[in-house]
Amino acid sequence: MNHKTSPAARQYYRAFYQNNRLRYILALILVVLSFPAGLIISWLLGEVIDIIAAGDLDRLMRTVLLTVAFSVAEFLILTAQYRTKSSFIHKALAQYKSLAFHNLSEKSISAFSRENTGRYISVLTNDVNSVEENYLKRSFILLYEILVFLGALGMMFWYSPFLTIAAILLSLFPLMAALLMGNELAVREKTVSDKNEGFVSQLKDLLSGFSVIKSFKAEAETQRMFDAANRDVEEHKRRRYWWECMLSNVTQNLCSNAMQFGIFFLGAYLAIRGDITAGTVLIFVNLCNFVVQPIQIIPQYLASRKAAKALVEKLAQVTEENAGRSGEAIPPVLDETITLNHVTFGYEPDKPVLRDLSLRLEPGKKYAIVGGSGSGKSTLLNLLMGAYDSYGGSITIDGRELREVDPDSLYDLMSLIGQNVFLFDDTIRSNITMFRDFPDQQVNDAVKRSGLSELLAQRGEGYRCGENGVALSGGERQRVSIARCLLRGAPVLLLDEATAALDNQTAFAVTDAILHLDGLTRVVVTHRLDAALMEQYDQIVMLRNGRIQEAGSFEQLMEKKGFFYSLYTLSA
Repeated sequence: MNHKTSPAARQYYRAFYQNNRLRYILALILVVLSFPAGLIISWLLGEVIDIIAAGDLDRLMRTVLLTVAFSVAEFLILTAQYRTKSSFIHKALAQYKSLAFHNLSEKSISAFSRENTGRYISVLTNDVNSVEENYLKRSFILLYEILVFLGALGMMFWYSPFLTIAAILLSLFPLMAALLMGNELAVREKTVSDKNEGFVSQLKDLLSGFSVIKSFKAEAETQRMFDAANRDVEEHKRRRYWWECMLSNVTQNLCSNAMQFGIFFLGAYLAIRGDITAGTVLIFVNLCNFVVQPIQIIPQYLASRKAAKALVEKLAQVTEENAGRSGEAIPPVLDETITLNHVTFGYEPDKPVLRDLSLRLEPGKKYAIVGGSGSGKSTLLNLLMGAYDSYGGSITIDGRELREVDPDSLYDLMSLIGQNVFLFDDTIRSNITMFRDFPDQQVNDAVKRSGLSELLAQRGEGYRCGENGVALSGGERQRVSIARCLLRGAPVLLLDEATAALDNQTAFAVTDAILHLDGLTRVVVTHRLDAALMEQYDQIVMLRNGRIQEAGSFEQLMEKKGFFYSLYTLSA
């Protein structure tokens, strides 16, 4: 595995400490102040044993008072430490996830459309939990255990260099075994993350396709798919857990038993010889715990930390992939034309969908794009939205090549309304404004122009739309999406079969409302060839096999009696 931190991952590590460094430093200081507690307790226990042997009551009272003062100080330090660590960790995670979502939202529509959203759900849920436990929390524990280990060894060396050397030798072999096993743990942690990603993705598909599953009575088949994915991810989690247990047991059995019994017997021998006191033996046995425990957990924690860093790298990779292109910013206004000049495009290089297509779209005019299925209508709108830049020919906006335009400024110029309107589970107003603040007058104007006034009069702008707008009808959802675009003020409105799922009456009303909007350039992909609507378009573009077969007004195309006339006659 390559453990070098990539530049993309460094920004996520920086996010942990942004405006959070003081909490981190304070938490480290409190960890340093807390580590001597266990060593002091060991000394106090040994002191009591020696006091008993000496029968010194005054010394005992002084030790009792010292113990009470120590306990109060330890309580205060630990309370402050836990509070500070908790504050640091939760702010660090909030900033980490916020940065991830920010980087994700910076992608263009075309970049995001090529990716699996289940992957993002996994890295922002399962993987974040692992980063919290194995990287952030264990960073403090690692520091504590290292300090305790060094402090215990120093204290043991002070009492008996011989016993200390013996303890070190007894711990070397299991320590090496734990280090070797730790590398495998990092690999298994990464595998579990990948399996979780696939499981979340499949679960998302199964839930999104619930109605299809039920209508085709495919419950048994999808259950088998779910069970197979579920067993696979749980099996890999079991393997990771088993390795964690093996890592813990190897160090616990070998280190704890060998060291403690070995030191206890050697200490007893030295005490019988009179080289050390019985209290010193007890101190040594207790200090062995502070040597054994770090040997047990430090390799495991280092392996877990390595695995967590791999997950940070994974997040950096997925948010960096297909990053949105940069380009020249353009003003949010169409002054001259959008011109397609000999445009050829295919999703696969040798299978063109659009062929040598040339078209001029002038500001303020209304265009209908019609044609049979697979003629390239939706592809044309996708190209106008900058979804792909691998087309041949040129697409220019007021003379600027689309490939060289900044996507953010392109989205200020154009809005796309598709057949499937997405609404958040929030109020009608929030879905119209997309959670931004607009003057009431602007919102009311967009509501009126989109035909939503009656709905808001009945239910109010605080009415919740439900998950993906289930509390609204299809026509109401489309009107919300139109109001959303109007409020944005994008001068070019693209509609891709926006009324395909609506009944004829509602579809007519929605389309008619769009065509009566003033000051917008409208490009409408439609299969509804209602004469009352077709007559309102400045130009109807008939696509066939990716080419413009005919173009003109409704009257011109009907008089020509060509392909559009045939298509219109069939749909009548």
